[in-house]
Amino acid sequence: MEWYSWLVLAHVIGGFGFVLGHGVSAHVAIQLRQERDPARVAALLDLSGLSLATLYVSLLVLLAAGIAAAFVGDHWGRLWIWAAIGILVVLLAFMYAVASPYYAELRRGVGQRAYGDKKEDPPPAPLDAGALAAKLDSARPYWLAAVGSIGLAAIIWLMVMKPF
Repeated sequence: MEWYSWLVLAHVIGGFGFVLGHGVSAHVAIQLRQERDPARVAALLDLSGLSLATLYVSLLVLLAAGIAAAFVGDHWGRLWIWAAIGILVVLLAFMYAVASPYYAELRRGVGQRAYGDKKEDPPPAPLDAGALAAKLDSARPYWLAAVGSIGLAAIIWLMVMKPF
């Protein structure tokens, strides 16, 4: 049996699941800019949060299969794989640093707890309509989508073309 092809298949399936799970959050991010009803904002944030399980499980499959395929295919000496890993690490750090605080602010803005908030503390006080609208009007979702799309395209290009 040829393990390399199976590992690449698992890597691609993990990538598909990652994009599928992340696509829900990305669409929600864009849709949130049009919402002003705190209940709808909260529901959209909950939907986005539910998709994160698919995203993270798929990311683990993508990484495990990709690392295994790199060993089986003897790719560690090629620059393209290190460039792809570097882009992925930068993207993950960027998304965590830029997206997480923003969506935590939105959650708190509609009276929900955010990741890291203590369960024993009372829920945060919701923002007034004007302050919530100001947060929702942020261009941050577009920047996140642009950076993520460009980074993903660069990683796919590196894996398919293997330029160096």
